[in-house]
Amino acid sequence: MDLAGLIEKTFQGLGYELVDLELGNRGRMMRVFIDKTGGVNVDDCAAVSNHLTRLFAVEGVEYDRLEVSSPGLDRPLKRPQDFERFAGERVQVKVRVPTNGRRKFAGVLRKVGEGGIELDADGEVVTIAFADIEKARLIPNI
Repeated sequence: MDLAGLIEKTFQGLGYELVDLELGNRGRMMRVFIDKTGGVNVDDCAAVSNHLTRLFAVEGVEYDRLEVSSPGLDRPLKRPQDFERFAGERVQVKVRVPTNGRRKFAGVLRKVGEGGIELDADGEVVTIAFADIEKARLIPNI
């Protein structure tokens, strides 16, 4: 069963976005990270948790524990639309294979194209393909 697809389909009418889904303990523990325009609060997490509990009962999804939370200030960036949404923000990116002799970059996300991103890392413009990105997160403005 495509659990992420099921959750995303459900969220379409609720106004939430599935940011990430973590499965632990052989799929028995689920962490669902959500977002929406304007941010997520405790009431949103409770409402989504209740909705998913009912959905999983109907769909026969077995789990022991469900956690629903916001992605946090250092939100992960996974899909091209995530990068587009946060263009102009500071991000940290870890690549699978070294680029310019480095695997970790931090800087301003300047440009997002079909195949990847352009990052201004300490005055050096680095182009990184989406396929080469292992992990990417926002750097909080604190």
